[in-house]
Amino acid sequence: MNQPLAYIHPEAKIAQNVVVEPFTTIDKDVEIGEGTWIGPNVTIMSGARIGKNCKIFPGAVIAAIPQDLKFAGEKTSVIIGDYTVIRECVTVNRGTVDRLKTVVGSNCLLMAYVHVAHDCIVGNHCVLANGVQLAGHVEIGDHAIIGGTSAVHQFVKVGQHAMVSGGSLVRKDVPPFVKAGREPLTYAGINSIGLRRRGYSDQKISEIQQLYRLLFLGGMNNNDALDKIELELAPSPERDEVVNFVRNSGRGVIKGYSRNGNGAD
Repeated sequence: MNQPLAYIHPEAKIAQNVVVEPFTTIDKDVEIGEGTWIGPNVTIMSGARIGKNCKIFPGAVIAAIPQDLKFAGEKTSVIIGDYTVIRECVTVNRGTVDRLKTVVGSNCLLMAYVHVAHDCIVGNHCVLANGVQLAGHVEIGDHAIIGGTSAVHQFVKVGQHAMVSGGSLVRKDVPPFVKAGREPLTYAGINSIGLRRRGYSDQKISEIQQLYRLLFLGGMNNNDALDKIELELAPSPERDEVVNFVRNSGRGVIKGYSRNGNGAD
C-alpha cells in the first residue's frame, strides 16, 4: 500500500505488501522485502537493501553517502536484515571502498538517533539504545547491547553477547560475553543474565567466568593469560571465541577491573 504523497523511484524494487507512508522518499537502486513498513518522512537512498518485515520510523535516513572525505563516489550499499526495527531519526550510511557495504543484521533494534557510519558490521539480535554513535568500520557481534548515548571509536570491535553500559566511550575492543562499564571503560563481569536468557547453562556460564578470571584477574599480561587459558581450560566454542577475539584485537581490549577503580592490564 503506497501513499500517493510518497515518492518512489520507478526503478526501486518494492515487494507487493510493503507499506510506504506519506512524505517518504525512496530512490532508485533500492530493494525492500515483503511485509516491511516504511513510516512517514523516511528517506531511503540509492544502495539500500532492506529485508522482510522491518519497521522504519519517521525521520530515518538509510544509505546516505558516507561522511568520509576519502569517499570518491564508488558504488556501495547498506544491507539491513529481516525483522529489524529502526526508530526515529536513525542514520545508516553506505560503505566505502574498504568494505563496499554497511550491514545491520536481522532482528535488531536501533533506537532513536542512532548513527551507524560507513563500513560498520552489526550482527543479528543487537540492540543499540537511544543516541548510540558508531564511527566507521566498527564491528558489533550477535546479541550485543550498547547502552544509550555511547560513542564507539572507529575500528573498534564489540564481541557477541557483550553489554556496554550507557554513556560509555568505547575506545578499545570489548570481548565476547562480558559487561563493560565505568570510565575508562573496564571489564565489569560476565553478562550472566543475558546469557541465561539465551539458553546458556550455569555450567557454561561458570566456564566463561573462569576464563575471564584468568584473563583479567590473574595478574598476567594478555598473551600469558591466553596461553594459560589454552593450557588449563578444555577447548569449547566459547573459549576459542574469546581467545581468537583477544589475540586478533587490532586496538587492544578493555582493561580488567582493579580494586583501586582503575584498569589493570
